[in-house]
Amino acid sequence: MMIGSARERDILRVCGAKLAAITAELVASVHPGMATIELNRIAEKRIREAGGTAVFKGYRTEPKDPPYPASICVSVNHEVVHGIPAEERILRDGDIFSIDIGMRWPGGQETGSKKQEAGLITDMAVSVGVGDISDAAARLIRATREALDQGIAVLRPGIRMGDLGFAIQKHIESFRFGVVRVLAGHGVGQELHEDPYVPNYGTPGEGIVLKEGMVLAIEPMATLGDPKVRLAKDGWTWETKDGSLVAHWEHTVVITKAGADVLTQGGPNS
Repeated sequence: MMIGSARERDILRVCGAKLAAITAELVASVHPGMATIELNRIAEKRIREAGGTAVFKGYRTEPKDPPYPASICVSVNHEVVHGIPAEERILRDGDIFSIDIGMRWPGGQETGSKKQEAGLITDMAVSVGVGDISDAAARLIRATREALDQGIAVLRPGIRMGDLGFAIQKHIESFRFGVVRVLAGHGVGQELHEDPYVPNYGTPGEGIVLKEGMVLAIEPMATLGDPKVRLAKDGWTWETKDGSLVAHWEHTVVITKAGADVLTQGGPNS
């Protein structure tokens, strides 16, 4: 998506702020012994109260695929992304996990003279420790969050996608953590997943040129061990092949003349 009006930016800002507040509430509710489905229940209620729509529920990667069954993704320990919340999935002391959440917020958008009431989407993710976590897990969470910040810091019109990916990759690899390459960020706004593809690695000076008004979901994923991943039997959850821990952070941003406007600001540790 390319921002075409101040109204579109305002809709995205409101959506992002509401989503960040919901995410902060989810994080504050976490405790050992909690079922991941309970996080999903809280999220569904808060999204509805905010006047939004959970865009993950019912999402399909392909028309023939089964729809995603929950409103958020909760990926625990070795699960990279798209973990499905469940009653039997209990968070234990020492676990780490990510909450990935997206919302469409209405308000309409101006496209020429035609007003569309579908609203616009923001997407974000945070990684959380349950109770007392290991030093290595804490470093992984912190370094991945910092990599997101490093990527956002280089954003401005005229840089190339490889510059963004390299900033993220360089920071993660400076800790000797693995950079997940099979999965990446994406454009977002009118739809949950749009062009361009936003990898978390790259070569400076290569890739498409980033332009003012682009709306991107930037989401580094880093592993404590080997970064190779595989798709689990449920058809949704991606996990590390070697069972190593993963951290995942994400913000929705719009590129501006001055750099980047973080639309999902205000959540945990933001």
